[in-house]
Amino acid sequence: MGHLIEFQSVYKIYQMGDAQVHALDGVSFSIDKGEFVAIVGQSGSGKSTAMNIIGCLDVPTSGRYFLGGVDVSTMDDDQQAEIRNKMLGFIFQQYNLIPKLNVLENVELPLLYAGVPERERRDRALQALERVGLAGKYKNRPNQLSGGQQQRVSIARALAGQPSVILADEPTGALDSRTSREVLNFLRQLNREGDTVVLITHDNSIAVRARRIIRLQDGKIIYDGDAQDPQALVLPTQSEEEEVGG
Repeated sequence: MGHLIEFQSVYKIYQMGDAQVHALDGVSFSIDKGEFVAIVGQSGSGKSTAMNIIGCLDVPTSGRYFLGGVDVSTMDDDQQAEIRNKMLGFIFQQYNLIPKLNVLENVELPLLYAGVPERERRDRALQALERVGLAGKYKNRPNQLSGGQQQRVSIARALAGQPSVILADEPTGALDSRTSREVLNFLRQLNREGDTVVLITHDNSIAVRARRIIRLQDGKIIYDGDAQDPQALVLPTQSEEEEVGG
């Protein structure tokens, strides 16, 4: 069994007027099943580009990306959508819940798109809500829940698809610090239960809750290792901060 996620010398180059911007500048790393990895960096570091490629929302300019051993870098949009639906569960900062649907219907939605039969959809959605401790709220509308509960519904929605990877993009960005801690504890719990979690964040205090940190700066990896290693938190020097605009 190879790696679950593998970047091989991935470049993503954008043309901005006359200049070329290397959003990712030859990045290589791999993530195995059962890991909890934070991809960290300031704005402009390349972390969002990395997330879009991992999430099959974009393809590299050059280099290769393998998800579950499949080369995604050469896929067209339809093929990408298919592997995205099968392999990935997304958690976003804004929850992306649909206000007029109740909690159960929100969690079922990706399964509906995937053509899962009604009975199985309901069972899987309820099971996912059970895992996030919200089975009792399945009839509620999103606006009847707190921010932390809404984020847990969005985690349940990701889990219901039984994804290989949970991809969380600044999942605590809209939450206060206490609720953020709850949501992060929750992601840690899922990871202990065997889920692979990739967390994208600019916030060091969130990154250290992962087990491993991959830190990006100017499209390159400047650290990849244990989240508890003091080196994981070394910040760019002042002059570099000014260059990338903070």
